[in-house]
This record gives sequence, C-alpha cells and structure tokens, in this order.
Amino acid sequence: MAAILQRGADPAARFEARAATREAPWVKWTLIVVALLFFALFLLMPLVAVFIEALRKGWEAYFAALIEPDALASVRLTLIAAGIAVPLNLVFGVAAAWAIAKFEFRGKHFLITLIDLPFSVSPVIAGLIYVLMFGAFGWFGPWLDTHGVKIVFAVPGIVLATVFVTFPFVARELIPLMQAQGREEEEAAIVLGASGWRTFWHVTLPNIRWGLLYGVILCNARAMGEFGAVSVVSGHIRGETNTMPLHVEILYNEYQFAAAFAVASLLALLALVTLGIKVWVERHVSRSGPEAQDGATS
Repeated sequence: MAAILQRGADPAARFEARAATREAPWVKWTLIVVALLFFALFLLMPLVAVFIEALRKGWEAYFAALIEPDALASVRLTLIAAGIAVPLNLVFGVAAAWAIAKFEFRGKHFLITLIDLPFSVSPVIAGLIYVLMFGAFGWFGPWLDTHGVKIVFAVPGIVLATVFVTFPFVARELIPLMQAQGREEEEAAIVLGASGWRTFWHVTLPNIRWGLLYGVILCNARAMGEFGAVSVVSGHIRGETNTMPLHVEILYNEYQFAAAFAVASLLALLALVTLGIKVWVERHVSRSGPEAQDGATS
C-alpha cells in the first residue's frame, strides 16, 4: 500500500488505494447523525432540562434555593470533602506511580490490584465497610465512642468515603505515563549527584505535570459528585452531613423540585467548568508531545 502511494506511482492505482481505505459517504454521515442524536438525547437534553427546571420559578426563587442555609452547608461540606480527598490522593498517586513505574519490588502487582479496587467495589459496599468498622456497633465503634471520636455520620466518615472512591484516579493517570518515560532521566540525574527530592522536582515532576493535572481534575470531579458511599456514612443530617448530591435527593423527595434542580444546576456548572479545564489540559498535552498525550488519555 505504501509503495502504491509513493510519488511517481500510477495515478489510477494511487486513487484506487486511497478509495479502498475510505468509507462510503453514507456510512460517514450515518455515524455522524447517530453520534449527534446520542449526544442530544442522553447528554444535552438532560443538561438543558436541569437548568430549565431550576429557573422555572424565576431567578429570585433560584438564588433563594442556593443561599438557603442547608444548601450552603451542603456546598461547604462538598468542598471540604473534595479539598481533603484530592490532595491526599494526589500525594498517594504520585508516590504509588513513582514506585510502580521506577522500581521493582515484591508486592508490586498486589499494589496495582489495590489501586484498582475502588473501580470493582460498589460505592455503597465501600460505605457499608466503613459503617462496619467505625459504626456504633462496628469493630472500633465502642473504642471510638469511649474516646469521644465520631467518624460515621460525621464529616470524617464522608471524607474517608470520598478518599476511597477517588483513590485510583491520580495513580492510574500517572502509572502508564511514567512507564512510557522510563528511568533514564532520573538515573542520569542521580549519577550526576542530584538527590532524590531534587531529581523529583526538576526531572520527574516537569515530565508528568499535565498527566498529574488531568488526574487531579478527574479526582475532583468524582469527589464532588459522589453519592453512594457518602450516602451510607452520612446519616443524612440536614445542615451537617449532607453533601450537594444528598441535598438534591432530599429536596426532590420532599417535592421541592425547583430547589432541587437549582442545587443540581450548581453541580452541573461545576461539571462544565471541570470539563472546560479538562479540554484545556488536553490541548496543552497535545502540544507537549505524544508521550504526554498517551499519559493523559490513558
């Protein structure tokens, strides 16, 4: 095929070779129409419906639902949970990816399996595990109660559940990127006398910055939108342990549809902002070279 397409080959043969690698126009347009219909029905229309329902009673009712004390408390708790879970998973993800990609050690495959565990375990099951461990009748419940420590049905339980469900995102973005980059640059820096921290800050980190940012974006998006695990450990205490998704559920169950969709629209706006940052990162990754692109899109 390559020989046929070379300059100087028979024009008719070159045309037939190109035609053989192209789909018929009707196939192309059919795929485009199907993709656009899927996008409109399952993505665009629900998103538009959220904002339409949120503004059904006007802007005054919309802003009143957002500044209501329980709504503000749910926003604050969501930001707290994400603000703690994301940095913790960032540190763990970088450390785990560095260890897995740069070193050989016993238990390496077991560590990779543990990183993937939250992908295979239902978030509800994860929440039940924390209740079993830290609940009033759990393994550590009596000891925690004796010492006045409350984890389940309190902020610490919500943070733990959020950390668990967002555990793999940063590590899983960085592991293939670091493996593709190899160890040569770090080994060269060590040979030239650089310390481990200096090698990390000046060699490793610049090479993984876009993949790291991409993983943090995904981790933050999941942290803000998590429902199942947080629902189990929160106790649904209004104004105290309800995150934004839980607050939306309570409002909807109480038939406060406009308020429920108002808070849901705020979540949707956060998702759109996250999507915009993700697109921006992907554009920068595409300009940074194929290796960085592979790491950010894995």
